[in-house]
Amino acid sequence: MTPTKNTRPSIAPAKGKLAVLTPGMGAVATTFYAGVEAIKRGMAKPIGSYTQMGQVRLGKRTENRFKAVKDVVPLASLDQIVFGGWDIFAENAYEAAKHAQVLEKDLIEALKVPLSKIKPMPAVFDREFVKRIDGPNVKKGRTKMDLADQLRADIRNFMKDNGCDRAVMVWCASTEVYTPPTAIHQSLKTFEEGLRGNDPAISPSQIYTYAALMERVPYANGSPNVSVEMPCLQELAQEMATPICGSDFKTGQTLLKTVIAPGLRNRQLGVAGWYSTNILGNRDGEVLDDPGSFKSKEVSKTGVLTDILSAERYPDLYKEIHHIVRINYYPPRGDNKEGWDNIDIFGWLGYPMQIKVNFLCRDSILAAPIVLDLALFMDLAGRANMRGIQEWLSFYFKAPIVKRGLTPEHDLSVQLLKLENTLRFFTGEELINHLGLTYYGVDEGTDEGAEA
Repeated sequence: MTPTKNTRPSIAPAKGKLAVLTPGMGAVATTFYAGVEAIKRGMAKPIGSYTQMGQVRLGKRTENRFKAVKDVVPLASLDQIVFGGWDIFAENAYEAAKHAQVLEKDLIEALKVPLSKIKPMPAVFDREFVKRIDGPNVKKGRTKMDLADQLRADIRNFMKDNGCDRAVMVWCASTEVYTPPTAIHQSLKTFEEGLRGNDPAISPSQIYTYAALMERVPYANGSPNVSVEMPCLQELAQEMATPICGSDFKTGQTLLKTVIAPGLRNRQLGVAGWYSTNILGNRDGEVLDDPGSFKSKEVSKTGVLTDILSAERYPDLYKEIHHIVRINYYPPRGDNKEGWDNIDIFGWLGYPMQIKVNFLCRDSILAAPIVLDLALFMDLAGRANMRGIQEWLSFYFKAPIVKRGLTPEHDLSVQLLKLENTLRFFTGEELINHLGLTYYGVDEGTDEGAEA
């Protein structure tokens, strides 16, 4: 019953510079840039970053052996990161950070020199997909394939100009209008025909994803946009042997849902209704004020409870659940989002109870360390010759993508176990399942290996 020790996969060393490219250089991206620069200078701690502050248990509990994540697997260091990106506004990261008003002015001024050097490349943008904002710093092209080729050239030129050995791309731009798959998205061949034919169903985020994968750049979708979810782009990720993951950074209200909902389900407590509402005043809130863009977010946020509280498996507990999600654009709040949840539950003999949650969070502060972790882990996955969907990174997403036919895992604690076991796999350590068994009169803690 002792687990077999894993054979460590071959992982190329993290040598040279790593380009972290972000479509979008607004509140989330500039908070991420500034945070990394502040941490490098000893001005702040990397709070919220699992790669920088997390620890992984190795071996049996009796060994009491813990290692920092960055000591378990060969991650790129913060000093190796070079920032780049695209945006519809031409202001550099220093100017954009001031405009976003997430960080204190004194901190932004202290980082003026490094932030001013980060200047956006012209973006691929289409008002049909983001209706509430517009900007002048956009690419022109005869076809969508032309635009993809321009993005590919941007990636190559950025890496050459900055002496980068590798790159990753993390989407940090606005939420697009909801775009379900069409016939054009079913295969790589039809998708490329659609790019050349300017098919209206192909969104800017899909063009970025295509360009990244064609350049073998690992891609993480931080929005609810439907990009890496498309069969054609998953096919391309396999063909180019490149990692992908997504979708939609798990930051505020949904983060709490993936903690609370599994607890209710595990205790077999019923849920009659879950009402969630938010007020948000940043550019993301303005974009989501459009019904089409909100639909993308609604699909991402509501799917969490559907999967966790499976009505098919637990009809007596969750068949009649009323799940409602609202996001209201309220400019005075800025980036400081407030979320309210009213949860109507019922217990023994059907007696009703309620849970109230009021989460006053900072959207970009919660998202920035996720961008860092995804960038470093996706670079690791690329150097480990991983390809296609990286389900072990579901921990970071509201709507994690999985292979077709599978149900995504939303339970935060299970997601963390999957992530930690993947790190153990990378380093050749034994996987842990937390059974904690005593068998044949021998406690597992004194037996060879981890929990059997």
